[in-house]
Amino acid sequence: MSALTGVHHIALTVTDVDRSVPWYERVLGFATESRTDHDGGQSTVRLRGLGVTLTLVQHPHGAHAPFDECRPGLDHLTFSVPDTGTWPARLTEYGVPYSDTPDGVALRDPDGIRLVLACPAVVG
Repeated sequence: MSALTGVHHIALTVTDVDRSVPWYERVLGFATESRTDHDGGQSTVRLRGLGVTLTLVQHPHGAHAPFDECRPGLDHLTFSVPDTGTWPARLTEYGVPYSDTPDGVALRDPDGIRLVLACPAVVG
């Protein structure tokens, strides 16, 4: 029987990897694992951090419409963190607006993608 064993990676489309990669590194603590600039203008950057591999993809002719969680596709992405208590100070230090949620702390990346930082004990 075929079985899923976990999530291999998550890929997010961004408008500018050169803007998004430093943000994910600085604000969330990801580290760049690799970058590939493909023929035709597509760029992909693989990041590791928060227990997950995240791939940021910039398409050469991608729409530059703002992210909208009401459209089909991604609503938000939640990362597990051991403690949400330290994140407000870190986000404030980097000038990242955030809000408290029942699960943890919500913020948006440079493209407006909604991210949530939550403790595993809180996530149902």
